[in-house]
Amino acid sequence: MIPTPEQAYELLKEYNEGEFHLKHGRIVGDVMRWYAQELGYGDEADFWQAVGILHDLDFERWPEEHCTKEQELMREKGIDESIIHATASHGWNLTVDIKPEHEMEKVLYAADELTGLIGAAALMRPSKSVKDMEVKSVKKKYKDKKFAAGCSRAVIEQGAELLGWDLNTLIERTLEAMKQSDNVE
Repeated sequence: MIPTPEQAYELLKEYNEGEFHLKHGRIVGDVMRWYAQELGYGDEADFWQAVGILHDLDFERWPEEHCTKEQELMREKGIDESIIHATASHGWNLTVDIKPEHEMEKVLYAADELTGLIGAAALMRPSKSVKDMEVKSVKKKYKDKKFAAGCSRAVIEQGAELLGWDLNTLIERTLEAMKQSDNVE
């Protein structure tokens, strides 16, 4: 089964109660949908969005089994292996040995961490919004290793490399994707 974005969100809510995790799933889903359309995969936009929504399915309840437990949960629900592989691959070299292969998986790997950093940077702004944020503001915060220290710069950089992009391109595109999301202030 390949869930629609709506079905993916309902599944996310089965295992996550905290607003932070639910919102993060919606934001990453929106970012993935934007990337699908931007990169020429518009006919797969729902699939990309569902992957983004489900990528942290297990994190709230089973953080020590992140990207492993979600595979089990999704298989129990009859979720298609392509979604299971895609969601698990964002934990490559962190919690699992599943390398991002498809362009969509590489985008998820790179953009997931970056959305967290951009979101944290937005909270520091007077507007508390990404809508008026500029790339230079993100880059300034990115360079400060103490800022949003939980957002791995190594993963973001490795993700950009997997995509064949420079860091600036990844930041510019992900910021634009977040600006388009209805789930981001």
